Amino acid sequence: TVRHIDAANLTMTVEAGCVLQTVQEQAQAAGFWFPLSLAAEGSCTIGGNLSTNAGGTQVLRFGNARELCLGLEVVTPQGDIWHGLSGLRKDNTGYDLKNLYIGSEGTLGIITAATLKLFPLPKAQLTAWAAVPSTQAAVALLGLAQQHLGPSLTGFEMMGQFALSLVAQHFDNLRVPLYQDAPFCVLLECATQDTEAHARAQFEQMLEAALETGYATDAVLAENLAQAQTLWHIRESIPLAQAEEGLNIKHDISVPISSMAAFVQRTDAQLQAAIPGVRLVNFGHLGDGNLHYNVQAPAGTDAAMFLREHEPEVNRIVFDSVLAFGGSISAEHGIGSLKVAHLAHYKSPVALSLMRTIKQALDPHKLLNPERVVSLR
Repeated sequence: TVRHIDAANLTMTVEAGCVLQTVQEQAQAAGFWFPLSLAAEGSCTIGGNLSTNAGGTQVLRFGNARELCLGLEVVTPQGDIWHGLSGLRKDNTGYDLKNLYIGSEGTLGIITAATLKLFPLPKAQLTAWAAVPSTQAAVALLGLAQQHLGPSLTGFEMMGQFALSLVAQHFDNLRVPLYQDAPFCVLLECATQDTEAHARAQFEQMLEAALETGYATDAVLAENLAQAQTLWHIRESIPLAQAEEGLNIKHDISVPISSMAAFVQRTDAQLQAAIPGVRLVNFGHLGDGNLHYNVQAPAGTDAAMFLREHEPEVNRIVFDSVLAFGGSISAEHGIGSLKVAHLAHYKSPVALSLMRTIKQALDPHKLLNPERVVSLR
């Protein structure tokens, strides 16, 4: 349920069980924009989004769920209710309790409602698709797009050729552009208060500069909303296409954007040397340094057997490489129970000690999601 929309304060207060798409639609009906957007928005809830600090496709402009939340209502393990549904953008009266609960995956308290930031609806939204010759070129194109478009650049997604080939293979109704002759493609989106004509002219100038510099080898600019939605549908179909291809080893990692090309080059080479024929499904939110770096069995290999024999080795190679480049082994999918053991190796002892201290203080009886995120054993 949406409890309240404060137009003057640009906020809306919603209950935790409210589906993200409903929040988006209610905001739009009131003349505003709630920009958190991800593939599961038709089923995921605001409480889950905040508990996992969901990211999505517009972090580049608006930040993660944490940056879109001003206040929370939380039930503590002791049964108390913290009424923290503030619409304030400035409040320095002590510790920021809200940020303890956001991203804690329900281990410290149960979020029951939230006050969220709203934004004016953009007057123009434009989407483009470009083929790029390398990860280095994709990073360079990101910098070029930021120079030309400034804060109007809301999304920058990178997709590997094999990932897109799976979409083309498993979804005959989708025509994937430009992927056959390029190792990577990128999806760019801007949203602005400018007129569409001015925004389109700026976008076209940026794409022309990308082609001239060689950062892109070809590009298409969506002519209308339907074409833009189709391009996004292709991007969001990659996880479904992976599933059709069979079981795979998934990683949700982040590294500094400046290190992304070196990370991909090094990790690809290490995995291909360790497991000849391994297929790499690389795609994700290059604009904020988050890559879904997934590993598929060699063609003709039984997927279940591949996971049994190689998952520990693959995880070690990927996570060691992430650590070497100063990254994170979980960019937006959280730790849950599956990565608790990995966290002990890839998080600093001081950070783990502080996390355990917080968990012990707020939930001493281990009532909420025990043995998730951090273990007290």
